Amino acid sequence: MSQDSTTVPETSRKLSGRRRREIVAVLLFSGGPIFESSIPLSVFGIDRQDAGVPRYRLLVCAGEDVPLRTTGGLELTAPYGLEALSRAGTVVVPAWRSITQPPPAAALDALRRAHEEGARIVGLCTGAFVLAAAGLLDGRPATTHWMYAPTLAKRYPSVHVDPRELFVDDGDVLTSAGTAAGIDLCLHIVRTDHGADAAGALARRLVVPPRRGGGQERYLDRSLPEEIGADPLAEVVAWALEHLHEQFDVEALAARAYMSRRTFDRRFRSLTGSAPLQWLITQRVLQAQRLLETSDYSVDEVAGRCGFRSPVALRGHFRRQLGSSPAAYRAAYRARRPQGGTAERPDRLERLERGERVDRPERAEVIEQRPGEHALPLRRPGTPLGHSAAHHHHPPHPHGGTDPGKPESDAYAPRLPEQAAGRAPGRPTLPGQRERPVG
Repeated sequence: MSQDSTTVPETSRKLSGRRRREIVAVLLFSGGPIFESSIPLSVFGIDRQDAGVPRYRLLVCAGEDVPLRTTGGLELTAPYGLEALSRAGTVVVPAWRSITQPPPAAALDALRRAHEEGARIVGLCTGAFVLAAAGLLDGRPATTHWMYAPTLAKRYPSVHVDPRELFVDDGDVLTSAGTAAGIDLCLHIVRTDHGADAAGALARRLVVPPRRGGGQERYLDRSLPEEIGADPLAEVVAWALEHLHEQFDVEALAARAYMSRRTFDRRFRSLTGSAPLQWLITQRVLQAQRLLETSDYSVDEVAGRCGFRSPVALRGHFRRQLGSSPAAYRAAYRARRPQGGTAERPDRLERLERGERVDRPERAEVIEQRPGEHALPLRRPGTPLGHSAAHHHHPPHPHGGTDPGKPESDAYAPRLPEQAAGRAPGRPTLPGQRERPVG
């Protein structure tokens, strides 16, 4: 199942007599990155019973008889070997050192044996390549880091690779996307074993959300497998990426490749790991992302420059892949990277997108203030000068004057504070200044 599913597939096998569900074995290899390797060690190896997290028993196992070197030249020593996998109810492969190298045969045999005896097998990030090499992903849905998903799909065509998911739970075999998605999958395992309260308590200890929404679509890049350069379809793919501003469909790409649509679909999927239509839509959405981040084009203009037939089509695909509207995405992006001025609120931009009338936000400019004075707002552009504006050192009250296009009636205009107190409107009273009697 995907990470958005609400039901958990039941494991089809029962554990053999010597295996225990509370025992988690983590299989380490030399060259594996330390971050991914540390995730299951931290989740399953630290006693947090005081926080309401049931305890697991952790076995750290070496997957090969060589020094376990990791990031930065560090060398690790695992207290157990492959034989310890025979006691585990869950076996986690946090990473593999290279997607171009085959894993050790002895480790693959141990994983197959563990699976046959009912153990739950978990692959984090590139650990999915180890599970695939062992044949444990044949005919199953799986995911991995989006950057390596096309390679996984091409090398193991019987695996149903979905690069959009943060993790995939297929019952007794689970896989996650890259790096931090390993935390999401480990939390999911705790939630499956002990419930939402335990997973929530653990998430609070780790200072992460208990369940992240969306998938890894927002992190996808235009990257394609390195092997694409030698494939006859490389020229068609390159042409498509260079002409995303044009409206063309998969039929047009198949024609450029001199293939039938059916043959093109099959060849394209084996090359990139995804269907050509989904790949094309993803590339158009990615292009829209870039334009929203780097240009001032309106959403309608962005849609046209990314090859969408209408802004409605852009908004639909954009929301499905990234979980927000184009306007909200741009506002959030600019809010994180302020370039001067005030960022628009996402909800206001979404209403503008739908063609709804939205009042312009009040903009209060501030004059330079002297020590002991409070800053006073200047009049809005286009507002008639009031009586007190005749002298530049007496700025008008922010409510003074009338706005063009608004009815000049007492019922519409707000009452000024001095009017409510029986004073004549005019210069506002500053702190420490005594009021002058009227009349």
